[in-house]
Order: sequence, then C-alpha cells, then structure tokens
Amino acid sequence: MALADYKKDMMRCVRCSTCKFIPIPSLLKSWRFAQGCPAIAKHNFHSFSASGKLIMALSLLEGRIEYSPKVMEILYNCTLCGMCDLSCKVGTDQELWEVLHEFRIDAWQKNEKNRFAPHVSIVESIKSYDNVWQQPRRKRTDWAKGLKVKDLNQEKAEVLYFVGCTYSLDPEMRRVAKNTAILFNKAGVDFGTLGANEKCCASPAFMVGDEELFQKMAIENINTFNQLGVKKVVTSCAGCFGLIKSKYPRVGPEMKFEVQHSIEFLNELIKEGKLKPSKEVNLSITYHDPCHLGRMSDTRIPSHGVEHYELGTMPIKDIPKVMGMNGVYEPPREVLKSIPGIKLIEMERRREYAWCCGSGGGVKSAFPELAMDTVKERLEEARATGAETIVSCCPWCEKNFEDGIRDSDSELKVVDAVDLLIQSVE
Repeated sequence: MALADYKKDMMRCVRCSTCKFIPIPSLLKSWRFAQGCPAIAKHNFHSFSASGKLIMALSLLEGRIEYSPKVMEILYNCTLCGMCDLSCKVGTDQELWEVLHEFRIDAWQKNEKNRFAPHVSIVESIKSYDNVWQQPRRKRTDWAKGLKVKDLNQEKAEVLYFVGCTYSLDPEMRRVAKNTAILFNKAGVDFGTLGANEKCCASPAFMVGDEELFQKMAIENINTFNQLGVKKVVTSCAGCFGLIKSKYPRVGPEMKFEVQHSIEFLNELIKEGKLKPSKEVNLSITYHDPCHLGRMSDTRIPSHGVEHYELGTMPIKDIPKVMGMNGVYEPPREVLKSIPGIKLIEMERRREYAWCCGSGGGVKSAFPELAMDTVKERLEEARATGAETIVSCCPWCEKNFEDGIRDSDSELKVVDAVDLLIQSVE
C-alpha cells in the first residue's frame, strides 16, 4: 500500500479530538487519567495528535507542504502505540494507525537527509549484526550457558523459543530468558532456540518506516521457522510477538506455525498442571499492558482505504473489528493471579486502553524526553493504586520504567511476570 491510498481517511477526519482521549467515559474513574495520546499530552498542540498528522499527510499529498525537519519531528514524536486508532474506531471506520505508519514509510523513502541518527544507527545494526545492539551474533547464546536448551540448527523440537535481541543480548534483561527456559524445562516442554543464528524480528525497522528491511527480515524469518517444522514460535518480547503475530502474515509466505507470547504459553502450562505455583509471593502489584502485547498484536486486516457506497451516496468500509480488542490481556493476569500471595490492583487505564510506557516507535532513542515524560505519567498512575511493584511482559517497557523510577526517585519496583512466577514454582 501507499500513503495516497488513505487520502480519503485523511479527508474525513472531523477534528473531534477523540484520538487524544480514552473514548468511553464509563471506563474512566477520573479526569486525571483520561488522556490516551502521549504526544499530545506532552506537546499540547494539535499537530502532534493523530488528527494533526493526518492534516500534515494530506498537505504533503496535495503539495501544500514539503518534508522538513519540523515535519519529521512531529511525525516521529509518536510511539505508534495504537491508542488513537482504537479511540477513533469507537465511532468511525478511519485507519489512523495505518496512515501514521504509511506516513513513516513515505518519509523514510523520500526524506533520507532528515532521518534521525539514532534510527539510522539501529537499522544499520540490524543489517550488520542481525540485532539492534551492535553485538556479535555469537553473544546471543550467552544467556543460555548452563541450561538445557536444544540447538534447533542441529536438533528438532516442537517449540522454537525466539528469545529476541534484548532478552538475549542486554545483560540486565537476560534473566527473563533464563527464567523462561528454566520454567519450560520444569514443565517438560520440548523446545530449542536458533542460538547465534537467530535474527532480529525487524520491529524497530518496521516502526521507523524502513519497509524494505522489514520485508526482507520477515520473509527470511518466516522461511526459517517453516523449515524448522516447529508447531509453535514462542517469544518473551512483546515487540517481537506483536510484529510476528500481526504484521508477518501481511508479508506473503504462509506461516506454518502458531505464534504465542511466553506468558500465554506459560498460562497454558499452568492450566494443564505442568507448572504449579505453590510458594507464596506476598506482594501488592499492578500490571502494565504493553502496547505490542495488547493493541498492537491484534491480527485485524486494515481496509487499505477501500470503500463502497450504500444507496449510491454513503461511503462505507468493510472493517470486521476494531484494532486492539483481541490483544493478549487475560493470560498475564491469570498467571499473576495463580501465584499465592499476589494482590493485583488494576490501574485506571488498562487492557486495550492502557497508557503507553513511552518507549516504542523509535521514541526512546530519538526523543528520550518524550519517553521519560510518558513513563513518569504511567508511574504516577501505578503509584495511585497503592501497589508496591509494577509488572509487565516487555523488555522495552521494563527498561523505560527503570529509567523513569531512577529519574523520579520513585519507591516503585518493576519486574517481569516471569520473575514472580519462577519464585512460586517448586
């Protein structure tokens, strides 16, 4: 598709500002936590909203403006969290998220001189190292030393554990991959990894608009997974999961495997009695829904701008469902509730309406001040619950929460759901 395919979506925006807020008042407890868009919350200027970006896109298509550093700044001051799209679709059939993403693809292709250096660095790292951290491929196996993990380059298994760049290469995050593998072994799961041959899912390239690199990496990964003959591809990273589950199917090759986040898979193992949380973990927690595990993992098919007319005059799109409604929301909560001693207290903005952590869409690397403001807003919401610890299932969320906690001298702690589960399983 192309940006021009969504011109009618841009023209039909009525500037109602629904994209800026949680759209259903009955879901809200207070006005304090009613906002939905991190960019407009920080900048408080319409151009930074989804509606404002639609105006910019239309102006570009009609030749009223050209790409400039300011256009790029506004376009990329956005985590692409999908909240605006979900809010808009409560009453319309417009494709806000697809427009924003196509806008980035167009900008990446046509405006090379104004690309942001951190984004270019990440893309070049994927091209050179098959990961976002500029690390040698051989280091992908360091987290698994001393563990029983099959090498699927040499052996067969039912499950591919796709570890992801951050969980395999970031020294502070490797514990999540290690704990996950330990739990898989306790449950008797037949699993393995690709080790040094694992490649980036290409989510960072996809989010900044490098469609060519995304397509290349997606096709290579799909073909590799198919050749392995695995029944499931399970990943701990919400970014990897959301992309593989919802965007890989658009690329082309048939996916002959099921895609699950590790928290879904672990929840199944608990329900099957293969894992039994029994030790008490006395902790009051609140759960943060990662955007890529929730809204951005939904496999809905966009309209691509296609419409038909009812009664010869009324333009209608055939959109089967709203993005975000079928994300992964219940499994992590079920896992947490299965742990004796855990007290789960929900934040006001939760599930499909959860406030973004601020790390996604290339924001953490290029606009750290927006990432920090956004995560501090979420931390304030978490503190308002009275919980001691904020729990999530995403490395990018966890890393940004850690930065926000340090910067604000907060007493909150942040952990992955797996960190709590492994404490409880004998």
